[in-house]
Amino acid sequence: MNHNRKPELMAPAGTLEKLKAAIDFGADAVYLGGHEFSLRAGSGNFSLPEMEEGLRIAHQAGRQVYVTVNILAHNHDIDRLPGYLKELNNLGVDGLIISDPGVLLLARECCPEIPITISTQANVTNYQSAEFYRRQGASRLVLARELSIEEIARIKRSVPIELEVFIHGAMCLSYSGRCWLSQAMTGRSANLGECAHPCRYRYALVEEKRPGQYFPVAEDERGSYVMNSKDLCMITLIPRLMEAGVDAFKIEGRMKSPYYVAAVVKVYREAIDRILACQQLDMERWIKELERVATRPFTTGFAHGRPEDAQDIEKTASPRKVLFCGVVRDRDEMSGRLLVEQRAPFGIGDNLEYLEPYQPLRTEPVIGLYDAELNPIEVARHPQELVWLDSQYPLTAGTLLGKITG
Repeated sequence: MNHNRKPELMAPAGTLEKLKAAIDFGADAVYLGGHEFSLRAGSGNFSLPEMEEGLRIAHQAGRQVYVTVNILAHNHDIDRLPGYLKELNNLGVDGLIISDPGVLLLARECCPEIPITISTQANVTNYQSAEFYRRQGASRLVLARELSIEEIARIKRSVPIELEVFIHGAMCLSYSGRCWLSQAMTGRSANLGECAHPCRYRYALVEEKRPGQYFPVAEDERGSYVMNSKDLCMITLIPRLMEAGVDAFKIEGRMKSPYYVAAVVKVYREAIDRILACQQLDMERWIKELERVATRPFTTGFAHGRPEDAQDIEKTASPRKVLFCGVVRDRDEMSGRLLVEQRAPFGIGDNLEYLEPYQPLRTEPVIGLYDAELNPIEVARHPQELVWLDSQYPLTAGTLLGKITG
């Protein structure tokens, strides 16, 4: 088995805070978008000064930063893109993620030294398409999610190009995200970064001669979720993907919380490192840790061929058991109290979980909580409020707090 090559672990960075979390918890690279030309308009995204700061942080840690320029561009986008691409070139980004052939052509003209990754939006599903993009100057392909491991391995054997695959996160009902449903229903184009996620809506059937009478598509009084996909989770298949020669593993989630990013990166980092070191794997624990921050049930998607379990037609209740609620900013050495920047309400009696890089999860109940002036309080209620927290653990700045909800 070819487990000697270390695949790149790439994490989502919707904001600077998420970028830092991804790097702290072991990502080899992050991908992010600017305020324009990116397919996650609602994820926060980066101004050019923020991008410059993100590059500084990542490069100082020896990590890579890839910038998404993966919209399906219209004429007015093409007119404005050369200037943006030249700015990215001046910043020194490590790669561009592109789906549109016109954008690819412009990138090769405006910043020929920046490596180009072809986005999953290009829907590469065979070795001939892979060869086509290789000849156009691409150095890496993010393969469509609709491929089995055997198909991935064949593309790798057939074409001398780096392959990147999604291993975790939300999936689209359409071929690797190329969906028109949001545009048709809300006027917000998924292919321009504005997806309203209508595949998650509840639906019922209406017969044209009986307006106002709604008939469930499935036997569920809440409606139907026939388009609601489960989340991808490939943790059990990482050894096989490495054996297939995959060069980069990609985690979806630029719109998720820093806690989610950190928790998922932490698990996959440990898994990859143990496989490379030929150490015992701990799949049961890893799956449980991933489920604690999951928002939907898991599936392995198309890894074994056409899936039979990828749709969550009953819209199962969220399995998430931990809610991101704060970040440790400092620690008072005398009292041991932690200075916490609050993100979601938590208070006396709540059980907290501490997420630290390369450390096992630690938990404890909240027994002492104080405002910034050390006045006792029952609950930290206000986002980004600074509070002091009694703790038995000598946690360091950057530790993430999660409130255990189940």
